[in-house]
Amino acid sequence: MNWLELYGRALESEESAAGYYNRNVGFRTSEGKVNVRIPLAAADTMDIRVWDEEDVLACIRPYVGHAPELRHASSDPRFQVHHFIEGQVLDTFSPRGSAVPTHVIADVVGVMEQLVRIPAEKAPPLPVDWPESGDSAGFGRLLTRLTQQVYDTHREAYATVFAEFGIPNEPLAVVEPHWDGLVSRPFTVLHADLHRKNMIVSDGLTWFLDWELALWGDPMYEIGIHFHKMDYPPDQRARTFREWRARLPSASTAGPAADLDLYLAHERIKSAIVDTVRYSKQLAGATPSVQEFLTGRLARKLNVARAVWGATPDMTQERVARTLAPWVER
Repeated sequence: MNWLELYGRALESEESAAGYYNRNVGFRTSEGKVNVRIPLAAADTMDIRVWDEEDVLACIRPYVGHAPELRHASSDPRFQVHHFIEGQVLDTFSPRGSAVPTHVIADVVGVMEQLVRIPAEKAPPLPVDWPESGDSAGFGRLLTRLTQQVYDTHREAYATVFAEFGIPNEPLAVVEPHWDGLVSRPFTVLHADLHRKNMIVSDGLTWFLDWELALWGDPMYEIGIHFHKMDYPPDQRARTFREWRARLPSASTAGPAADLDLYLAHERIKSAIVDTVRYSKQLAGATPSVQEFLTGRLARKLNVARAVWGATPDMTQERVARTLAPWVER
């Protein structure tokens, strides 16, 4: 297979699916259907990224059953080729906030259970200043440092918007002092982005995509960020948490509910900051219906964060749209 030629065809293709960091183009080849995955150069870095996705896929291959198979990776030009997974993206028939098929919960907990079985020596190398396994407090502070960096990067350009949305000048002050109280849990490989648009359901099984944000960290963070992004109905969230605690090693799930709540508080703050920036850029050139959808979703995210800050969650879609109107007109 001439992978470089396939990459060239993918660059020219008008049919693609794009996430925030990558563009994906499917092709049928003599070796079956594949997905060409090309990084989006203009994407702002809003998340911790420590590993190349191809290294993650190689690491998890012996342990995780339902992840894309890496067929090829190129560093120059930068692209990957994965085997193509046929099925339905979970978000298309079970959008955020709605109940998911029962098997999805078992599959999600299953992939988390598989990830905690990966030995540390099998994971890709980490930065030299990465917290030691079990240093949950250090891991939490690592998260807040990046979120603060995103805020500081956009503070000047978005000063008026942040103020109107009720984002404080020190947005992480409500969580930063509490990291030292986290229980020590042994670190493991985390997907760190398990949400409905990264899951494909096929023949009653769930496949897990987009491993570019995988990292080494506290497994309580995995379930926390999953809950934040899935927005399960209360009964399914409770069931997922019970299954997670029952199936994973006790050391991985140790600690009070306050640990989970702290990670959730951070993610809610991060989402308010990051999505204010992301959505403002996506609004320009969007259709009126898409603009209404984005501003409505951002209003909900802001209200969740405002509750963390102790403010009244009274943000409306109309207020968000009015505040971001200058960005739409750019």
